[in-house]
Amino acid sequence: MPLVLHTCPGGTLVLPDTLLCDRSDGGHLIVNPPRPVWERSELAPLELARWSCLVAATGRAMLDVLPALHDGCLNYWEAGNWALNDQAPPAGPKNVQAHRRVHLHVLGRNRQAAHSDWRWGESPKFPRWADMAAWVSGFVPLSPAECEAVAGRVKALLDDRFRLPEPGAPA
Repeated sequence: MPLVLHTCPGGTLVLPDTLLCDRSDGGHLIVNPPRPVWERSELAPLELARWSCLVAATGRAMLDVLPALHDGCLNYWEAGNWALNDQAPPAGPKNVQAHRRVHLHVLGRNRQAAHSDWRWGESPKFPRWADMAAWVSGFVPLSPAECEAVAGRVKALLDDRFRLPEPGAPA
């Protein structure tokens, strides 16, 4: 079960069970929207705005507090494709609206990345679904202290920089 680092009206920030990037190569977090949807256009405008603020706060927080991201950057990847693979449970073809769930991966990038699929200056390379388990097996998650630092910075950024007015409140 993913570790929830922060929950707010914009959604949830989680440390995923299945990591796509090692902490030493930049780290990996997921931002889920405030409710399950198969496509981001299904979110109401305020939900989408709040989710976008949570995504932006997450990225800024990772850059601010993770040592591996000193002089680094981020990739943002909206996902949900592996859930549709015919081999993914339940086996067989799937209805996209019933099985795909939008979530956004925030993936750290650094100049010293050791994994060949995370080389600096190159697009990340993700495996085919069938090869995913072996590909992710060696990735190490962010440490508890790093998770706590990111979560604290996200909260501060949402309270200060990315605060949206409440509906009906003067801007």
